[in-house]
Amino acid sequence: MNNQRRIPTLTPCVGRCSTVFGDAVCRGCRRYNHEIIQWNTYNLEQRVAVWTRLDAQLDQILLPMLPLAQLEQVEQFILSKRVRVLETASQGRKLYQALKLCEKNRNLATESGLGIRPHQVKPIWDEFERRALALGKASYDFAWLRADVMGQTLLKWNEQEDDL
Repeated sequence: MNNQRRIPTLTPCVGRCSTVFGDAVCRGCRRYNHEIIQWNTYNLEQRVAVWTRLDAQLDQILLPMLPLAQLEQVEQFILSKRVRVLETASQGRKLYQALKLCEKNRNLATESGLGIRPHQVKPIWDEFERRALALGKASYDFAWLRADVMGQTLLKWNEQEDDL
């Protein structure tokens, strides 16, 4: 099996699950609680859809937060640290992986390509986590609101059909 098909089937889990404490959106990987529970039953298309949403959120958050990042250097940095990402991974995903490494060892910041200094890692990481959780919750709430409106609309259509 080639690398393109294998990696997206891995779980996005980062080992910091908060859904066990009742969160609807995991503070670690930012998946919805039902996505975590059902992950092993998802087919490739469903898993790629989750990865795509998570990557889009990373792009939305990290690209503006790290405007001085040099993507080529970031890619080399995460490769040198043996972090596996798809070649087609979003820029935000690559920035996230580099930032995550720096969060564990802030002295890596100067070689990471992120364009930040070691003393900036903690505040940037904390702000990233705050924004990621807020965006994940908003996305979750919107998805459920949209599903509820669709359900109500279908019920009204059924009632109208019954009246005919």
